Amino acid sequence: MAAAKIKKGDQVIVLSGKDKGRTGEVVKAMPKDGKVVVSGVNVHVRHVKPSQTNPQGGLDRSEAPMHVSKVAHVVDGKPTRVRFETGKDGKKVRVAVKTGKKIDG
Repeated sequence: MAAAKIKKGDQVIVLSGKDKGRTGEVVKAMPKDGKVVVSGVNVHVRHVKPSQTNPQGGLDRSEAPMHVSKVAHVVDGKPTRVRFETGKDGKKVRVAVKTGKKIDG
């Protein structure tokens, strides 16, 4: 598996699908599956029957995972690709391809 270019806490924009153009923060990253969960994006609704624990029942809305190729980093409001560079201290840092800004601190 390649190094994770999108991590938890990153701001991303959706590139394709029903939520195209929407932005959000990565809530969960699943690098082994190649998926991410973005807050407020790809929301699925599940009908829940009333039970003892939930006597009201109703609709259960939750964000579903989406493929990492459908999202891109947002830098200054625009999507960008990510590359890796070695910093001054010899550590690997993520850098936005379009602007050259560092993504990790």
